[in-house]
Amino acid sequence: MTQRSVLVVLYDGVQSLDVTGPVEVFAGASRFPGAGYVLRTASLDGAPVRTSSGLALVPDGGLADAERPHTLLVPGGEGTRNPDPALVDWLRAHAPHAERLVSVCTGALLLAEAGLLDGHRVTTHWTVCEHLARSHPAVEVDPDPIFVRDGRLATSAGVTAGIDLALALVEEDHGRDIALGIARHLVVFLRRPGNQAQFSAQLTAQTARREPLREVQHWITENPGEDLCVEALAARARLSPRHFARAFQSETGLTPGRYVDRVRLEQARRLLEDTTDGVTGISRACGYGTPEAMRRAFIKALGTAPTEYRRRFRTHPATDRPTA
Repeated sequence: MTQRSVLVVLYDGVQSLDVTGPVEVFAGASRFPGAGYVLRTASLDGAPVRTSSGLALVPDGGLADAERPHTLLVPGGEGTRNPDPALVDWLRAHAPHAERLVSVCTGALLLAEAGLLDGHRVTTHWTVCEHLARSHPAVEVDPDPIFVRDGRLATSAGVTAGIDLALALVEEDHGRDIALGIARHLVVFLRRPGNQAQFSAQLTAQTARREPLREVQHWITENPGEDLCVEALAARARLSPRHFARAFQSETGLTPGRYVDRVRLEQARRLLEDTTDGVTGISRACGYGTPEAMRRAFIKALGTAPTEYRRRFRTHPATDRPTA
């Protein structure tokens, strides 16, 4: 099998984990016959670079001397805030010739500056999604997923999402078994789909300022299978339904219904991943009522059915036990 080449672009202010995370994934493939990658790092002039954490990285050479790679990987970091115009020019001229173009975290900003993201759906670190969308209106920025595939272009969210994306690319190139072997060696889970949200429901929403609303937030998280309609939640907070709905959204940034949807989906995913409970039981425990209702919620949010989600992402390869 012909080895695919991966060229990693280095520059001052690059995030070290954006580089080493994907590199460790691709390098791990070499432990499997016929599944290795030819890895090379390069800076503009071939000189060492200083990462945002202060570490020095010595590249294999300069970008001018680099051969056209199969996969061109552009990591993020503080150096993307005021990028070197020469680096942007190099990306503009050479990135279109790579068979696969990948960015990690704020590396998407460099690709956008080079005009390489126009007309594409992308993601990046949540802190710069709004900036990217505002600065480059021709780019469709999706702030939710941990990575996005759009043809030959692949973009990922912050830091560790680059590892998830690299594992997905290895799975695409060499199959799930090899990607899973690499994930196990690195002690990470091969289970996060690209459209998984960057944050859990509790992190996505702000914590309410008032104690009754905070208590309702906690109660929802701990009791996803209960009646969580606005009227029931308002009664728990000792507020009228209208006042409760308005106050909840004002203080958390989400409507009560949206928050409940996210909590239930998150809990259902966790049970599918980490337990052998049947789909029927999980749908009841998470407040969906029926497997069909849970299936519709999964397809809408994740683009896959619960059974397929479990097949791909659960940690225990056990047979589901029957449910009553």
